[in-house]
Amino acid sequence: MADGTIEILELTLGPLQTNCYIIGDTTRGEAVIIDPVDRADVLLQAVQDKNWTVRLILATHGHFDHIMASADLKTATGAPFRFHEDGLAEVRSLPAIAKGWLNIDVPPAPEPDSFVREGDIITVGDITLEVLFTPGHSPGHVSYVLRSHDIVFSGDVLFLGGIGRYDLPGADYNVLMESITGKLLPLGDQFTVAPGHGPHTTIGFERQQNPYIRDYLRAQQDDHA
Repeated sequence: MADGTIEILELTLGPLQTNCYIIGDTTRGEAVIIDPVDRADVLLQAVQDKNWTVRLILATHGHFDHIMASADLKTATGAPFRFHEDGLAEVRSLPAIAKGWLNIDVPPAPEPDSFVREGDIITVGDITLEVLFTPGHSPGHVSYVLRSHDIVFSGDVLFLGGIGRYDLPGADYNVLMESITGKLLPLGDQFTVAPGHGPHTTIGFERQQNPYIRDYLRAQQDDHA
C-alpha cells in the first residue's frame, strides 16, 4: 500500500498469524514498525529491501504474539520501543507466556524507552500517528491512527466481522465495546481498519455489518429508551 511519500508494508508472521505493519517515509527513508510479531530477520530484510532506517518500534499491546521479535529488532536497529504503561506486566511476561502457550523459548522483550498515552502525536519524517487508548482486549491496548491516509492500526480490538477476545486475563467485554464504539467508530466510515489478525476492513462496514457492534448498540439504545 503506497500513497505519496508514505508506503505501508504488511507481513503476517508467527504461530498465530499476526500482522506486522511497517510504515515507511519513502522520501526520508525512515520507518516505524507496529507490532514486531516474530522473525526479526524477515522484518529487517523487508526494511533493507526498501533502504529504510527503522526509527521507532511500537506495540499495540503486550500479548506475546505481537512482540516476540522486539528484542532482536531493537538490538539490530537501536530504535526506541514504546507501548502503553498498562501493558508493562504483559510485556515483561513474554518468555513465560510464550513457553506456556507454545512451548517455545523467546528472549525477554526490551524495557520501554518511553510509554505512549492517549492523544500522543508520534512523528517520524512525514509519518504522523495519533494514539488512541483502546483497552478491553488487553489493559494497555492502544490503536494508532494514520489520519493522513484514513487508516487505524487496531491491533486486536476490531476485526473483519469480529472483535478482540475478552476472555483473557485483564480483558473486559464492556470496556472493549466502549473502546470500539467510543474511539474507533467516531473516526468515520471511510477509515480502513488494519487489524492485528486477518484482512482489512472499514469502520463503515463494521458499523453496519459487525454483529457484536450491532447488538451492543441496540442494547445501548434499549437501555436508554
